[in-house]
Amino acid sequence: MKRALAGRNVEAIGLGCMNVAWAYGTPPSRQDAVRLFRQALDLGYDHFDTANIYGKGVSEEILGEAIMDRRDEFLLASKTGIVVDGPKRGINCSPDAMTASIEASLERLKTDHIDLFYMHRFDPKVPIADSVGALGDAIQAGKIGAYGVSEWSSAHIREAHGVHPVAAVQTEYSPWTRNVELGVLETTRELGIPLVAFSPVARGALANALSDPLVLEEKDLRASHPRFSDDNWPRNMVLIRAFNALAAEAGITPAQLSLAWVLSRGDHVHAIPGTTSPVHLAENFAASDIAVSDEVLAKAGDIVNQQTVSGRRYPEVMRGTIDTEDF
Repeated sequence: MKRALAGRNVEAIGLGCMNVAWAYGTPPSRQDAVRLFRQALDLGYDHFDTANIYGKGVSEEILGEAIMDRRDEFLLASKTGIVVDGPKRGINCSPDAMTASIEASLERLKTDHIDLFYMHRFDPKVPIADSVGALGDAIQAGKIGAYGVSEWSSAHIREAHGVHPVAAVQTEYSPWTRNVELGVLETTRELGIPLVAFSPVARGALANALSDPLVLEEKDLRASHPRFSDDNWPRNMVLIRAFNALAAEAGITPAQLSLAWVLSRGDHVHAIPGTTSPVHLAENFAASDIAVSDEVLAKAGDIVNQQTVSGRRYPEVMRGTIDTEDF
C-alpha cells in the first residue's frame, strides 16, 4: 500500500530507527543493526525515520553504514530540536542550531541530502517564522527535500504551514494513544498533510512483545512511563489480552491489528513501527496489505482506547515538552 509523503509515494508502513540505538533496553550489536536495515530494504521498506538524538547520533551512523549505497531506493527522514544533556532534556529549534544539526546529520548519515527533516518538538522560545525560514533556506540549498514537525498542536501546524508548506506531521498514534484525535488528525486531513504515526503498536504493548508480569531493563525508558508502572500495567494487561484474542480470532498478529487500525484512520496516515527483530520486521511490513474488516477494527478500538487505558502516555517531566493537544 503506497501513500504520498514529502513529494513521493512510499509504503504506508515505514521503519522507525530508534530501537537499534537507544530507549528500549540493550540495543542489538552494530552488525545486527546493519543487517536489519539491509533486510528492511530487501523486504520493500522505502521510508526510514531516525533522529539526531537516537543513541546520540548512533542510529544515523548505522543507517549511513548500512544502506546509503542504495540511497535512491528510500525516503530518508531525520529530526532535530531535542537537546540532551545527561538526564536533562531541552528544546532548541533556533535557526543556527538547526542549520548546524542538519550538517552534523548529513555527515553521520553519509549523504548529501535528507528527504524529510522534522523539528522534533515545538520550541516556544523561537518564532515559528524564524524556525521555518531556516528550514526553507535548507530546502533551497538542497540540504533537505522538505520539512515536517513532530508533536505540534493544530494551531502551530497551521501557523507553520502558512509560512512554508508542512510536508508531514509526526506524532504518537495507536489504539491506546489518541491525542491526535483532539485536532491534529483533522487538521492534517484538511490541509493535505501526511500524518506519520510513531509508536503505532503502543511501544510494544500491542505487539505481544512484553511479559506479564512486566520485566524491563533499568535503561528501558518505558520503566518511567505511567502505563507500564506496577499500578497500571496489570489493568492494561487485561485490555491487551482481549486485544490479542481478537487478533487471533481474525487470523493476524496483535501488531498487525494495531497497524491496520492506525492506517484505517485516514488515507493520509502512515505508521513507522520500530523493531530489532527480523521476524517482527517482516510481520509489520505485511500489515498494510492485510484486509481487516471494519467490524474487527471497531472492536479493536473499543477494547483499547484513551478511556479504557490506565495511565498517561508520558511522565510529567516529559509532558511539558509536548505541544500536541492532551486529554
